This record gives sequence, C-alpha cells and structure tokens, in this order.
Amino acid sequence: MKPGIFKKIEDKFFGYMKMSLKSFEELLRILRTSITKEDTRFRKSIKPEEKLTIVLRYLATGCSFAELHYVFRIGISTVAEIVREVCAAIWHCLKEICLPEPKKEIWYQIANGFLREQIFLTA
Repeated sequence: MKPGIFKKIEDKFFGYMKMSLKSFEELLRILRTSITKEDTRFRKSIKPEEKLTIVLRYLATGCSFAELHYVFRIGISTVAEIVREVCAAIWHCLKEICLPEPKKEIWYQIANGFLREQIFLTA
C-alpha cells in the first residue's frame, strides 16, 4: 500500500494514517534526512515516505509486523528494522521540540502544583 494513494483524498488519508496530510508532510520534512538511505547496485532503498507510513500505521493501529509485511509487501524483519529506525529518528529529531528540558522556574511551578494538589487531597 503506497502512501501516495491516499494523498488525493484527504479524509481517507486521515482515516488511514490517523494524521492530517499537512502533519504527515511536516513530520516527513523533519525526518527525511534521518530515514533516507541510498540505493545500491543490488536493490532500491525504501523511500522515507513509505517508511513513515509503515511506522504511523503500526503506531496508530497496533498492527503486527506480519500484517504490515503483507500490506506493504516487504519482509517482516525489514518492517521491524524500519519501525526501530523511524521511531529512533522521531525521538532524536523531536525530543527537543516536544519535550524540552524544563528550566529551573518550570521545575518550581511543577513542584508547587504537586504541593497544592497534596494540600487539596489532605484537607
């Protein structure tokens, strides 16, 4: 199943990927260099768009690697490697954006929030 099929019909794309086309394109833009491999004389590499599609489908649905192997017509071990590679790239590329290390002031706010909650629960 190629991801380009659904790009023509945005609501179908969202239903399949559990993500808007715009979000998919942005995520692909961020990850592209991390998940792109060169073609060799022996085989063509799997394109970043297809790798991201496989991983998002896996994460969104909980499909087994065996199911993805049939849907995308690639080996089970290849699916497993793609999932590992792309998930590592997602973490590496997005950790600072999505989970920035809190500054001292933020830690104080977090601590005060817990303290207020504790006081509320004991009162």
